[in-house]
Amino acid sequence: MVNKVKNGIDEIAKVMIGKEETIKRMMSAILAGGHVMIQDMPGVGKTTMSLAFARVLGLNYQRILFTPDIMPQDIEDYSVHCQRFHMDEEERKKAHLLMADEVNQSSPKIQSMLVKMMEDKKLKVGDKVTVLPEPYVVIASQNPLDEERLISESSMDHFMIGISIGYPDAVSEIQMLRQENTKEKILSLNEALNIKDVCEIRTQVKHVYVSDVIYEYIVAIVNQTRTNQLLDMGISPRGAIDLLKMSKANAFIEGRDYVIPSDVQTVLVDTANHRVRLSRYAKLENRKSNQILLSILEGVPVPKGIERKR
Repeated sequence: MVNKVKNGIDEIAKVMIGKEETIKRMMSAILAGGHVMIQDMPGVGKTTMSLAFARVLGLNYQRILFTPDIMPQDIEDYSVHCQRFHMDEEERKKAHLLMADEVNQSSPKIQSMLVKMMEDKKLKVGDKVTVLPEPYVVIASQNPLDEERLISESSMDHFMIGISIGYPDAVSEIQMLRQENTKEKILSLNEALNIKDVCEIRTQVKHVYVSDVIYEYIVAIVNQTRTNQLLDMGISPRGAIDLLKMSKANAFIEGRDYVIPSDVQTVLVDTANHRVRLSRYAKLENRKSNQILLSILEGVPVPKGIERKR
């Protein structure tokens, strides 16, 4: 299964050139049972990324462009029924991956509805309740420059990771310009996994071994974010659980059935960056939350000898 996952990462990297680490982090979140928030400006490949994941993981796909006038019925119409890929009769009405594009443009009521869907794995509109398929993955996006319309901190906390795709480097962008039509390229990607594989891997990730010292290490990091003078808000208990889940998924992708400190270190920023709030002092000093998280990481003693476990 690990080889299938790695092949999937390689396939997606064919269209998201130079973004292997971002792809790996998103793959970890999906295999850990979480949802993804992409905070980035338009045109960097958010939809391309979500389409590529749907194709490579064998998941039926749907995209909703969130607008100020979107209604609950629209969510039901578009978030359950799939748009493309794998349109056999049995799966025709089931979308497994939803791209919730520009979610911050919708009303707080709609945003709350989306979060409830993510948590309850079912959608309620009026008296009608629709149970969502397994797996069900939400990849949402918002433009971080639109500061007046960002979704609430409480809603953000329900996303396992918050990432930015960012601009490609010069070499990657030249390669991107040379390649064929992006939509055709996505359709040419090989399906590395299927729905059954994703569900099975999620179960395997849950059973990745975590020693007591790793639990203590995670708690020590989390507590430091809550007491740091540069942060007004640290990592929540939900965030600590997601940090653990992401660490287990990273260990799985690396071919281990146990978590080591480097797993926690690798996933910390993407798991915590969207959950912490800078203090006024940090803003005046022009500090960035990822820099603060990395400095906290450097100050927490790293457990030794775990590589010899299991």
